[in-house]
Amino acid sequence: MTFSEQAKSTRGEPAAPSAPHIRGRMGPFELAFFVVAAAGPLLVVAGFAPLAFMIGGIGAPGAQLVAGIVLLLFAVGLTRMALRIKNAGAFYSYIGQGLGRPAGGGAATLATTAYSVIAIGQLGAVGAFAVVPVKDAFGVDVPWPVFSLAAFAIVAFLGHRRISLSAKVLGIALLLEAAILLVLAAPVLLKGGAEGFDLNSFAPSAVFAGGGTGAMFAIVFGAFIGFESTAIYAEEARDPERTVPRAVYLAVGFLAIFYTFMAWVVYVAYGKSKIVGAATDDPVGLVFAATEQYVGRGAVVMMELLLVTSAFASTLAFHNTASRYLFTLGRERMLPRALARVHPRHHSPYVASAAQATIALVAICAFMVAGADPYLQVFLLMVAPGVLAVIVLQALCSLAIVSYFNRVNTAHGLTVWSTMVAPLLSLGGLGVASWLVARNFELLSGRTDWVNVLLLSVIPVAFLIGTARALQLRRSDPAVYAQLTKTEVH
Repeated sequence: MTFSEQAKSTRGEPAAPSAPHIRGRMGPFELAFFVVAAAGPLLVVAGFAPLAFMIGGIGAPGAQLVAGIVLLLFAVGLTRMALRIKNAGAFYSYIGQGLGRPAGGGAATLATTAYSVIAIGQLGAVGAFAVVPVKDAFGVDVPWPVFSLAAFAIVAFLGHRRISLSAKVLGIALLLEAAILLVLAAPVLLKGGAEGFDLNSFAPSAVFAGGGTGAMFAIVFGAFIGFESTAIYAEEARDPERTVPRAVYLAVGFLAIFYTFMAWVVYVAYGKSKIVGAATDDPVGLVFAATEQYVGRGAVVMMELLLVTSAFASTLAFHNTASRYLFTLGRERMLPRALARVHPRHHSPYVASAAQATIALVAICAFMVAGADPYLQVFLLMVAPGVLAVIVLQALCSLAIVSYFNRVNTAHGLTVWSTMVAPLLSLGGLGVASWLVARNFELLSGRTDWVNVLLLSVIPVAFLIGTARALQLRRSDPAVYAQLTKTEVH
């Protein structure tokens, strides 16, 4: 009998039934690589950090550290829930068991929508980032849809196969991204940067300087999206009770340290007096210009190519995450049961993966026909609502963690810190982050018109659809409703 079954037995509840399940043997490092690659470290350092400097000033590295600490606090409660709720739905199951099944249904559709649109948006980024390097290298002007559709085909193939193959691809991509950024860091640190070393960027007066501080935090919190999906892969992990918590801490710890370190390296490269001006003059080229100055043109070319693989790694990771949400909701009958089919040889959620691939293909083709810009109208418009939705889900999950351990007698052997204090602190931080992102949404979407209202409305609408579906099951099929969020795989 598992820990969860024992807990249910002590409460007089029947153990949840067995169900179709997907299999894998990922260890903590493979799983951590998988979810860290989703965050796209190179894309964050080259794309998000310059905006943070431009808007928030020299305190960007410190703000990155603050965001990392808040998410480490969130990880404390998240790992405790993962040990007690063995359901691949993650946000869906945790929020459902903490705040009630209707809320869980809302979280399910919101999470599925968020990860699905982010995966589609990253396909646009692949196309946008690939055009220039290919033209520079071969003198051929290839339309962006060619690259996006090629990336789509590879993602669809890998999504159909066993998860370990995707993990290897993502691990290689992550190592290459980290390596090229460390190639920049080494000479900056050896030469002492433009004005020498200093830690002014971590001073509270710099981090919370006012003015653009709120907008800066909106950007730095968005940089962490992806690590929370670790729990979704519990069924495909080796010894999940140990692997998942370790992978969560590895992922968020690495991101917090790496993002903070690289933002500080860029700060040192330009110096305190010049970093904000340089970011304002050319936010897109800030990191590339530093790389050319300290390393050389060859490193810039390599960085441009790896930016393409970074976007590809992100879309692959989010495709797999969206697929697993579709699989879980099919298994729980929130969606058609066909989505819960498992491939007999690869043990993958191949129908759910095919469904997500179909959605992505239709979306990319629609953007292509409409003549959309791959960065401004595919990447930004898809990723912006997805990022905010995930931060909102993290805040709701923090609240659910407090409610669950306060209401259900499964906290034996746990500390008040892990079941109450840390989740409440993360709830406060993530609640503020949600408000800041919504208030400064134009920074993520690149729009200042009615489109933002439309994109923001996706979040409550998606949540209400899932809530309505759960309530409909409560009326039409009480037995299925009673098992929502409780299907466990042993």
